[in-house]
Amino acid sequence: MTDHYPYRLAARRGDLTLIWRPGEGDGPDELAVDELGGLLTFHDLGTLQAYCDRHGWELVRDGGTTLDLDAVRRWVERPDHVSPQPELLLDAWNFFEDLSHSVKSGPAFPPQGPVHDSAYEKIFGGEALEPTAGEGAWTAEESEAVRDLLGTGLNLWEQATHGPGTAD
Repeated sequence: MTDHYPYRLAARRGDLTLIWRPGEGDGPDELAVDELGGLLTFHDLGTLQAYCDRHGWELVRDGGTTLDLDAVRRWVERPDHVSPQPELLLDAWNFFEDLSHSVKSGPAFPPQGPVHDSAYEKIFGGEALEPTAGEGAWTAEESEAVRDLLGTGLNLWEQATHGPGTAD
């Protein structure tokens, strides 16, 4: 049986914790949803643990981190005023991909092509998203592709958390 991990998010309406599951075999990683396909969200670990216990899921508390969706939103809306750490962009990108695999409604995740691949490699390599002169610098197209992708992810998050699925 797949392990389940708490995944904490900081957002405008307060912190929430979700249940993240690694994909089995070649399957994608995903977030737990209810029987109607609504994203399960919890305001505290005690309620999350009780939910997992009722469903026979092993919750692995590995210390984890908190993904700050407000910091992601600030950069998406005002990229000239803040410069996020590559780790934040990488975590957000991966989270939104997992979210898009988990919920069946909401905006479609943008198709990804070579410009996304190039941007992802730069983020993964720890390169700050600040255009500078020189080889390997961020292009305007890469920066725009990342903002578009993360903006769509934020919209998907908003839709997913306004529907059914809050379990506490």
